[in-house]
Amino acid sequence: MEFNDKLQQLRKQKNLTQEELAEALYVSRTAISKWESGRGYPSIDSLKAISKLFSVSVDELLSGEELISIAEMENKEKAKSFSDMVFGILDCTMAMLFFLPLFGQQGDDMIYMVPLIALTDVPAYIRIPYLVLVSLTVVFGITILAFQNFQNRLWMKSKLLISLMLSILNVLIFISGGQPYVSVFVFCLLIIKGVLLIKQR
Repeated sequence: MEFNDKLQQLRKQKNLTQEELAEALYVSRTAISKWESGRGYPSIDSLKAISKLFSVSVDELLSGEELISIAEMENKEKAKSFSDMVFGILDCTMAMLFFLPLFGQQGDDMIYMVPLIALTDVPAYIRIPYLVLVSLTVVFGITILAFQNFQNRLWMKSKLLISLMLSILNVLIFISGGQPYVSVFVFCLLIIKGVLLIKQR
């Protein structure tokens, strides 16, 4: 008997509705419905809670193949969570550009290295895009970290892609603006993101 059938059988034996079982396990009713229809498996912690609630062992609930599937699923979730955290931190790292003297600024007879907030001797049409793009990247990094566990499908699919695109835009804008040190700094962050995405696949 598959896990979904076993769970449904155990729930009915205890005369519990899906809603009541969800409350007992501290999950949503949608999660129970998903498990009972065979469209997914609970986490290891939820499995332990189910085992305790119905006084059965985890081995009785799941076959060997199902246990392997759950372990693989948990590993993938952990890898995704790690990638989200790293992407968020890397985007927040862009805030360092406001304070690190990496931007070249022409002086009277030499080029001075200044942070972004002190970059004044450049046209507004160059400085403003720098400020906007760096600020946007930092804000998006904070958003990724704050909404790591947000389960919206569109958000889950697009957040890393948006972060990657912001990094690419940063690299392009700083290269076109003739800022080699900043370009290298941002390109290194982009490389780390790329490596993470490749490993995740």
